[in-house]
Amino acid sequence: MSLSIRTRPALMNDLPALVALEEQSFSEDRISRRQFRWMLRRGHCALIMGETDSQSPAGYILVLFHRGTSLGRIYSLAVESRLRGQGVARQLMEAAETAALEQDCLALRLEVRSDNEAAIRLYRTLGYRQFGFYEDYYEDHAPALRFQKRILAVRTRSPGMVPWYGQTLPFTCGPASLLMAMKALNPEIEMDRRHELQLWREATSIFMTTGHGGCGPRGLALAAFRRGFRVELYINREGPLFIHGVRTELKKEVLELVHQDFKEQIEISGIVEHAEEVSFEVLEQALASGAYVLMLISCWSLSRHKSPHWVVLTGIDDHYVYLHDPEVDKDEDKALIDSQNVPIPRSRFWRMARFGKEGLRTAVVVAAC
Repeated sequence: MSLSIRTRPALMNDLPALVALEEQSFSEDRISRRQFRWMLRRGHCALIMGETDSQSPAGYILVLFHRGTSLGRIYSLAVESRLRGQGVARQLMEAAETAALEQDCLALRLEVRSDNEAAIRLYRTLGYRQFGFYEDYYEDHAPALRFQKRILAVRTRSPGMVPWYGQTLPFTCGPASLLMAMKALNPEIEMDRRHELQLWREATSIFMTTGHGGCGPRGLALAAFRRGFRVELYINREGPLFIHGVRTELKKEVLELVHQDFKEQIEISGIVEHAEEVSFEVLEQALASGAYVLMLISCWSLSRHKSPHWVVLTGIDDHYVYLHDPEVDKDEDKALIDSQNVPIPRSRFWRMARFGKEGLRTAVVVAAC
């Protein structure tokens, strides 16, 4: 028997009902009253309430949206216990998809306990397809299945299958991205913290605005070359990179020396360096040939932080650029699922892939020899 419900955006006066539904539905991994309040006031999300004809709470669904991407994530779904099995969850899922389309989302993703057979059956019926598995995901160490559904009808190709690796330190996005690209090309590459730090030591620019130095394109290119990969570089500006981010003359002098050393090593290695801006055509050709591309982006569109950040491109089509982001920003309510094969509209990505007042645009193309 199916029960028809009404759905609407949740309001602050729904807070007691939301907390009651949460406590009724989950014994662990609960959303707190404080978290619900934050979602209602400030969250970049769709928190949708379902209610019966008598305006009694029937359930809720929470969809998270992340800045700069075309990806939505169904974070939580709860149905009033007396109304389960009457089609309420399906109607909440349909309302979530409508809300995601209004945010121009390409796809919705979710996680579900591997032993929740009813939910898995519903998701499959609605067109969600499993694309991953998490060990030890929930508070009680239960595993989770990862599902995705494309909700925006566009002609597009699936992104490449690239293993994901998360950076373990704030300044190792470059090495983490390079590890992913190399692993995709050579399964024998070890993706672990020891290798991550070894790459960082080889590729670091020594200084950044504060703290440890990040990695520049020439350092990453040389690290890949030393491991037997074919590399091409695109850098659209001359001179030492990131030099405007340091304040003392001593640090600027060191950056200049590091720059000159990397330049000489690039020339000796025979790595092709293009003193020009990389184009979408180059990216498409590289990915189509089986290579992978590391690109420097500005974090501003994703996290409102003005810092350079390396990602690895996993696919590209007429509408989207897909990327693996080595960082999982827990402050933005992100999970691993939100950092893998992230779809970014092409025009938005092109704005992201430029850093600083100088408009630095750089890419490292890594291919098998």
